[in-house]
Amino acid sequence: MLDPKYVLDNVDSVQDRIGTRGPRIDLSGLVKISIEKKGLLKRVEDLRAEKNRASEEVSRMKRDGRDASALIIDMRKVGDEIAGLEDKLKTLDEGIRETLLNVPNIPHESVPVGRSAEDNREVRVSGDRPEFGFEPQAHWDIGEKLGILDFERAAKITGSRFTVSYGAAAMLERALISFMLDIHTKERGFLEVLPPFIANATSLTGTGNLPKFKEDLFKLEGYDWYLIPTAEVPLTNLFRDEILDGASLPRRFAGWTPCFRSEAGSYGKDVRGLIRQHQFNKVEMMVFSLPEKSFDELEHMTASAEEVLKRLGLHHRVVLLATGDMGFASAKTYDLEVWMPSRGGFLEISSCSNCADFQARRSNIRFRRGPKAKPEFVHTLNGSGLAVGRTVSAILENFQRQDGSVVVPEALRPYMGGLEFIAPRT
Repeated sequence: MLDPKYVLDNVDSVQDRIGTRGPRIDLSGLVKISIEKKGLLKRVEDLRAEKNRASEEVSRMKRDGRDASALIIDMRKVGDEIAGLEDKLKTLDEGIRETLLNVPNIPHESVPVGRSAEDNREVRVSGDRPEFGFEPQAHWDIGEKLGILDFERAAKITGSRFTVSYGAAAMLERALISFMLDIHTKERGFLEVLPPFIANATSLTGTGNLPKFKEDLFKLEGYDWYLIPTAEVPLTNLFRDEILDGASLPRRFAGWTPCFRSEAGSYGKDVRGLIRQHQFNKVEMMVFSLPEKSFDELEHMTASAEEVLKRLGLHHRVVLLATGDMGFASAKTYDLEVWMPSRGGFLEISSCSNCADFQARRSNIRFRRGPKAKPEFVHTLNGSGLAVGRTVSAILENFQRQDGSVVVPEALRPYMGGLEFIAPRT
């Protein structure tokens, strides 16, 4: 959530900057509420001053032995009016909050302005693009022919956009999770966390998933609980309503969770394979940072995700997202995109974002620079390190061989009992 004072002091500028993300957001209603609030606050202050003067007069009258009953009645009426105005102020504050909960973050000045992915800026490309002496297959065909991916039985069990993984595919997911977490925790300074896979509405509001993106979530019937769309939700809320010691920052966390998304509005898009599923595994990174260090942390986080792709030997690129392609809560985002032979192009496999103080304001996560210092809002960052199913699909496609087998990346072999090739399951 944006700082209400900053927004109201810079309405035109905020509208223009947010307008680069998409349709222009009209903040005139927020301004109107703010003006009304200022008027009520002035009236409350005047009434309180009047009440204080009357209270002093009542004390004098009682000391002098005079009857103060009429003034006491008037004072009670003033008190009732103050109480009524305070209720109105609470309603106006709720209106301001509800409005700002639906306003996206302001893009950082370094973010390229543009309406779509076509305006994203390529930062760097790494690794060699694979060359084949045959027509490469899509990962879903490879997986089905190897007998390790079963979309048909998954659809029977649940529905479309689910997968059953057998043998080497199941082992590959487990190996990737351990491999990714080892890099992030043993080499990159992240602490491993295994959080709940269910979160309440307050937690999802804090990260920006609610109220705007409710349709993308799976809600548990009869509970104020949702299946998490990403580990970003529970990890961000570790310190909700807490004040951290500034000397302890940055605090970096990494955790594996399954993720659950309804994929509302994406029907007909990537319906085959592992790319856009309702349930998938992901390793997530989360950082709580000092404001002045958060963009350095974004570079560190992005490099941590990229290191996984480098060790796996996957051709990839890093892209700086344009304003119109960023997520709701992000001030700046890098996407990591891996080469997919079946597409003849790149596929997003990680997004690393600096949300600045946007989520911290919604979740009330603050820090102090010293024992007597005024609390400030932390900056929060999150990033995929990586999406596991998409990494599986990239491995199957990039390391396929003409005989239908798949080479296991050398870095993963210690995690897969020394397995060098994935051959058809017998």
